[in-house]
Amino acid sequence: MKIGCFALVEPFCPMERQFAAIGEMGIQYADLTDNHNGGMLGVEYGFTASLSLDSHPRKIREMAAAAGITLTSVCAHANLLDPPGPDRYGTHEIIKAIRLAALLGIRHVITTEGDPKTPFGENLTLKERIFSIYEKLYEPLRWACELDVELLIEPHGIVTDTIDGMAAILDTLKHEQNLGVCLDTGNSWLGGSEPLDYIKTFGRRIGHVHWKDMAKEWEDKRGSLFGCGMATIPLGDGIVGIQQIVRELKKINFNGYTTLEIAGVDNIRQSVKRLNKWYKDA
Repeated sequence: MKIGCFALVEPFCPMERQFAAIGEMGIQYADLTDNHNGGMLGVEYGFTASLSLDSHPRKIREMAAAAGITLTSVCAHANLLDPPGPDRYGTHEIIKAIRLAALLGIRHVITTEGDPKTPFGENLTLKERIFSIYEKLYEPLRWACELDVELLIEPHGIVTDTIDGMAAILDTLKHEQNLGVCLDTGNSWLGGSEPLDYIKTFGRRIGHVHWKDMAKEWEDKRGSLFGCGMATIPLGDGIVGIQQIVRELKKINFNGYTTLEIAGVDNIRQSVKRLNKWYKDA
């Protein structure tokens, strides 16, 4: 198992500094986390950790090499339930993320449906939600197949936070070779599912893991919130049951890339130490 880090470690710092901070913790892997179309004022003036989907790949490659890290995924978390709009991250951005990943030699692009933010999206039936996701991912998946990139769906919404919803998306989109699952331990638990059930159901279709543990105070919100950005505690201090998840992943011979979505350098280091021990002892 290869342990990487969410590239949002220090606030109000550019991506170069995020990569450097990850390398300074002795972590060798990271994702290309926040990204955008075109240019961004915050990036130009050095206080936003985002990379343009229109960047020359050499710029990103050299940035990662300078920090001594390997990029393992491009995040393309989208809004797949609301209608397309010029200010919504959707189909066009996912396609750009897939093309950029291919140019960088990165296998995985990770997306999800997100929370709807309009009455249109909020009032969809389950059948309509599945169709909306299918329609918005149809073209990105064609690009993924063409460029030999794997598009991974992460639990991070009202559909993907259920086993049946995730299965319906995979069954509808097909293309098993280029479509899989990114297991998020915290999101799946918070949405009301059991992370272990994702492993038992989807097995080898899990291509990447996002690590989060959730503190006990989140239990009352379980089933009513769909996804959270980062955990504030180290793995093992919460109630998700991370050690058992590690054991189950090892049972299916998962030894791929994973990403810590955890705030705080001490929490990250403690999590790395525990993950390595749990995987070794499993």
